[in-house]
Amino acid sequence: MGSDAPLRSLTQRSVIPAPIDAVWDRVSRMEGVNDELMPYLKMMLPRRHRGKTLADIEVGTSVGKVRMLFGGLLPLDYDELTIVELTPGRGFREESSMASMRVWHHARTLTPLTAERTEVVDTVALRPRLLLRPAAPLLARFVEHLFRHRHRRLAAHFGG
Repeated sequence: MGSDAPLRSLTQRSVIPAPIDAVWDRVSRMEGVNDELMPYLKMMLPRRHRGKTLADIEVGTSVGKVRMLFGGLLPLDYDELTIVELTPGRGFREESSMASMRVWHHARTLTPLTAERTEVVDTVALRPRLLLRPAAPLLARFVEHLFRHRHRRLAAHFGG
């Protein structure tokens, strides 16, 4: 299994009971992202990016190493995060690598269904690093669980 091992892909889709602007405001801020991830993970941006929203991050330039803390406390991984596409109010696409993942591609799109309902779609493609390839099915299952959890938490924030 060389570096050409297949990417594992998953998609999570939900309808959030809120207007698209409110959903975007929530998902484009680290407070919202971390609320979705907890109690499993917390992401810590490098100092120079703390307090910024997605709209403040330069597209195509690495944000740097984003620390990922298990339970919000214990260092678990890092994400060398780069936003490669950004449509404010509608979505983003990141292409990153992690200590655990050679490839991590994540796209999130928001689509208004009505004035008070927004569809959120996350698509993730991942390829674990060589040493973790035997655990790829388990990692993929965890990522699927994590994104289902994220969508539940996002919906719950808006009373869904």
